[in-house]
Amino acid sequence: MDKKYKVGYTSGVFDLFHIGHLNILRKAKEQCEHLIVGVSSDELTIRLKGRPPVIPYEQRLAIVESIRYVDQAVREDDADKYQAWLMLHYDALFKGSDAAERPSYKEYEQKLGKEGIDVIYFPYTKGVSSSKIKAYMG
Repeated sequence: MDKKYKVGYTSGVFDLFHIGHLNILRKAKEQCEHLIVGVSSDELTIRLKGRPPVIPYEQRLAIVESIRYVDQAVREDDADKYQAWLMLHYDALFKGSDAAERPSYKEYEQKLGKEGIDVIYFPYTKGVSSSKIKAYMG
């Protein structure tokens, strides 16, 4: 079966790996021949979320690399998806629908769109997030 895209990209912290993470990786791989996944460094996670991840970067990277849908996992030190495109030359950016209304993703849609790159949003997996898991654990 021919896939719509040659190279796809998605990224995340992937802390406390859960079914929502797996869903986005599976759906992304269904649409591209080669899936690159950016795993946020501990430093980037602290800058973005104000706290370190529970699971250290090296372990999160090892988990993501072991997922059969992932062809390549890379360190993400910068959250800018346009900069990631300049380095990785992907054809499509995949993200959960929770990102669709963020101003940064509206900007990516415009900037990447000018380059012929699609931004695809997948339905957010309801009821599960690493933040909710952390809150439950107290």
